[in-house]
Amino acid sequence: MHKIIYDCDNTMGVKERDVDDGLTLLYLLGRNDIDLLGVTTTYGNSTIDIVHNNTIQMFQDLGINNIPLHKGAPSPNHRQSAAAEFLVDMTKKYPGEITLLATGSLTNLYGAYKLDNNFFDNLKEIVLMGGIVKPLIINGKNLDELNFSCDPEATYKVLSSNAKVTILTGHICLQAVFGEAEFDRLMNNESIKIYQYIKQKTLPWYEFIMKEFGIKGFYNWDVVSAVYVTNPELFDENFQKVISSTEDLKTGYLKIDPDSSTGYVVNIPTIIKDIHKFNEIIFEAWKNVN
Repeated sequence: MHKIIYDCDNTMGVKERDVDDGLTLLYLLGRNDIDLLGVTTTYGNSTIDIVHNNTIQMFQDLGINNIPLHKGAPSPNHRQSAAAEFLVDMTKKYPGEITLLATGSLTNLYGAYKLDNNFFDNLKEIVLMGGIVKPLIINGKNLDELNFSCDPEATYKVLSSNAKVTILTGHICLQAVFGEAEFDRLMNNESIKIYQYIKQKTLPWYEFIMKEFGIKGFYNWDVVSAVYVTNPELFDENFQKVISSTEDLKTGYLKIDPDSSTGYVVNIPTIIKDIHKFNEIIFEAWKNVN
């Protein structure tokens, strides 16, 4: 059983904002091998107020009343929050047992460290979605990195913390296209209530991506990181020595130097080994959400 805290910038259902955090939350809820200890909200896809209120609405939509939800910090200038306090409290309660899945800005993690300098030591592992090692191109368009760059100082602290860190970058997530076949699966299963909820929440984003990038589908960015937690066998191991400075991280850039004597070692998988199985695992988990 995986003890998870999910730190996210959920905007599923917000106009012209990504849906991946919400899809990730649904995945976590549908897994019977995950003990979701709580959800903390952060900024990134939108402001903390929009993210948090949207997540409250999602909890209400799904009838969730047994999972703690805590609001995070609004910006790098104000890092203390209820979310940071919750993170510290839970890692003290379950030292060495918690996987922290973080898919937005990393401000709450740094806020927790500032409250308790043993915070990173008390985690089992940290799994992140974010970062780039080269330009991120979608159908000829360059896409800015939107997670690590939100609070580069916090990102640096997390990556250099000596915690066990795995990063699912934007590049590997390009392998996880939620395309026509996947959307048809939602459309053609009207008897599965949660599929209809997902269809309703994701169709505007699907259409927006088609208009903006000319592709039929969207990328399941954050879900990749959640599947890594539950099914690491679907991914390669790629331990790299990263030497990114805070300045590098202003663009989310992960500078790799295997010969460095001062870098920090993190796992940066590059391959989803079986994309069909990957998608099957996701749909099965979603189907379990009542």
